[in-house]
Amino acid sequence: MKDGFTGFILPKENDLEAAIVKDLKVYGVSNLTEVIAFFEEKKKLNPTVVDTRAEFQKQLKYPEHDFSDVKGQETIKRCMEIAAAGGHNIILIGPPGAGKTMLAKRLPSILPPMTLQEALETTKIHSVVGKVKDQGLISVRPFRSPYHTISDVALVGGGTYPQPGEISLAHNGVLFLDELPEFKRGALEVMRQPLEDREVTIARAKFTVTYPASFMLVASMNPSPTGYFTDPLSKMGPSPMEMQKYMGKISGPLLDRIDLHIEVEPVPFEQLADRQPAESSAAIRKRVNAARAVQYKRFTNFQNTHYNAQMTTRQIRTFCELDTVSSNLLKQAMERLSLSARAYDRILKVARTIADLEGVNQVVSSHIAEAIQYRSLDREGWMG
Repeated sequence: MKDGFTGFILPKENDLEAAIVKDLKVYGVSNLTEVIAFFEEKKKLNPTVVDTRAEFQKQLKYPEHDFSDVKGQETIKRCMEIAAAGGHNIILIGPPGAGKTMLAKRLPSILPPMTLQEALETTKIHSVVGKVKDQGLISVRPFRSPYHTISDVALVGGGTYPQPGEISLAHNGVLFLDELPEFKRGALEVMRQPLEDREVTIARAKFTVTYPASFMLVASMNPSPTGYFTDPLSKMGPSPMEMQKYMGKISGPLLDRIDLHIEVEPVPFEQLADRQPAESSAAIRKRVNAARAVQYKRFTNFQNTHYNAQMTTRQIRTFCELDTVSSNLLKQAMERLSLSARAYDRILKVARTIADLEGVNQVVSSHIAEAIQYRSLDREGWMG
């Protein structure tokens, strides 16, 4: 378009991707014979048309995975809502069968709808690795769930001719790492910088490629090597050394980038048997959208900050100012629960999001108290 072209011809397999561009006629063909016939005016080609409005309507339809299907787990759903509202990374800790994967799969259904710019960015990345095919515009936030045997290159990106990895394919969506301690520590460590910078740079001798990687990280793990919450009175539980080895697979710097830690308990039979539908994803997303709107306005003058999870230390001090009661509560919690220093800023960010969900400007003690609940792995005994 910038060069004055009004249309172009390309393989049929790629016409939906190209047709996203406005004011440009796109013709998809199956062979060169069709191209020759077109120019000789022996055959007419119809331009491919993509209705972007219709594509975005997909986000508003009943999602495949909806929170209305989740019985019980009200505290966990509340935590997921906070994560979605503030863009916070989250880790779910619970025994097998407690519902960690089920909850993670439903997180995209309560995230704000993608903007056209986000959809185009996501489509470009998936197009590079040939994952668009007949889909055209990717208008629904991606959910990527790589297996724990994944290599560093497949996770982060790379290769002789650098390709995007899973963290870039999850751009503008969710990356779910199930059984986090089972991933190779090297692969997890490589993720630290992309989590901070929201992009990954792959350097080669003759060139350097940078791919976007702005995603929400959702991780899950068992609470112990046996897979179940440990009973301090049980002689059959793992030893302190076994627990230290198990938890040691996750580095402190990686946990620094996860704002919310929540324990997931199995759902009681009474709740499983309840026939009443739970709150829908659409209802939750309304509250999430309202909180995000507050944050977009708050960070209008900050180029690289769009929601609370991205706040810098200086921004935290500006937008999370505490009164005396709240400050004393946070100080007491840090001391009594033996919370680590890294938990301080994370608690303030989450408290800011809780306040935004309530529609209030001031962070108060109730917001701080709730945020403290979501720092399980910082408590003494978990990480040693």
